[in-house]
Amino acid sequence: MNIDKKIATRQSYGEELAKLGEENKKIVVLDADLSSATKTNIFAKEFPDRFINVGIAEQNLMGIAAGISTFGKIPYASTFAVFAAGRAYEQIRNSIAYPNLNVKICATHAGITVGEDGATHQMLEDIGLMRGLPNMTVMCTSDDIQTKWAVREISKIHGPVYLRLCRMATPIIYDISQEFEIGKGIQIGDGTDASIIATGVTVAEALKAQEMLKENNINVRVIDIHTIKPIDKELIIQCAQETKRIITVEDHSIIGGLGTAVCEILAEEYPKKVERMGVKDSFGRSGKAEELMSLYKIDSRAIVNKLIQEYE
Repeated sequence: MNIDKKIATRQSYGEELAKLGEENKKIVVLDADLSSATKTNIFAKEFPDRFINVGIAEQNLMGIAAGISTFGKIPYASTFAVFAAGRAYEQIRNSIAYPNLNVKICATHAGITVGEDGATHQMLEDIGLMRGLPNMTVMCTSDDIQTKWAVREISKIHGPVYLRLCRMATPIIYDISQEFEIGKGIQIGDGTDASIIATGVTVAEALKAQEMLKENNINVRVIDIHTIKPIDKELIIQCAQETKRIITVEDHSIIGGLGTAVCEILAEEYPKKVERMGVKDSFGRSGKAEELMSLYKIDSRAIVNKLIQEYE
C-alpha cells in the first residue's frame, strides 16, 4: 500500500470515465449540476455532445438515464450519494431496477468521510437501500486502481449498477497488475487470529491496522469486499472457518450494509459471532474526515483497539 500517494475514488472515476468514453461511443454521462465535485466534468470537457447536465433534479436524472438506456446507450448517472440513493430512490426502484435497465449509477460523497458538509450530506444508508433492490449490482471501491477497473468493468455487464465513491483522498492499495472480478473479494494476508472484512475507504484503515497488530503478535487477514452484491459468500465462509474472529468495518450504518450482509451469510451457512464496526444507528456530524473516522471508530486505531482488548 502506497500511503504517500493518495487519490479520491471520485477523481479516479472521472479520469477513467473520460478514457472509456473515447473507446466506447455508447457511453453517455449525466449529472445533476455537481460535475466539478463528481468529476464528470472531465468527460464533459472531452465529449460535450454526450454529456447532459439535468440541473438540480436528481429524480429526472434517473428517469432520463433510464430512457437513454433503452436506445442502446450506456448511461453513467452521477450525483452525491445522498441525492442518488435518497432523493431518487423511487425512480431507481421503479424506472431502473424493476425493468432491469442498463444504467450505471455512480454516486460520490458517500459516508461520514464527506466531512465538513455534515449529517445532511453524509449518506450512511445507501448500501442498504441499493442491495435490497432486485437486479442491482452494488459496488464500493477502495482505491484508484480498483475504481478505474470498476468503471470499465460495469460497462461490460448488462443491468443496473450502484457504484459508491468517496470524497476524501485515500492511499493506493493495489498495483496495476492486480486482477479483480465482480462478486469476488480480495484476501490480503493469511493470519488466523481474525478476519477484518472491509469495503471502500475502510480497506486502507484495515491494512494499517494489520501492520500495527503484527507488533502485538496478532496476525490478521484483510478482506476487501468491493462487490457487496453479489457478495463473495465462499470467501466469507472460508474466513469464518479459518480465523478466530470476524470483524466488519464500513463507512456506513451497521444496519443494512456490509456487516449485515456478512451476518446474513454466516447465520445461514456457518454460524459465528460477527463484530460490526460502523456508524451505530446515528447520523453523522460536521468535521474533518479523519477526525470523524476516529470519532465513529472506523479508523485503524479503533480496529487495533478492538482486537487488542480480546488478547489482553
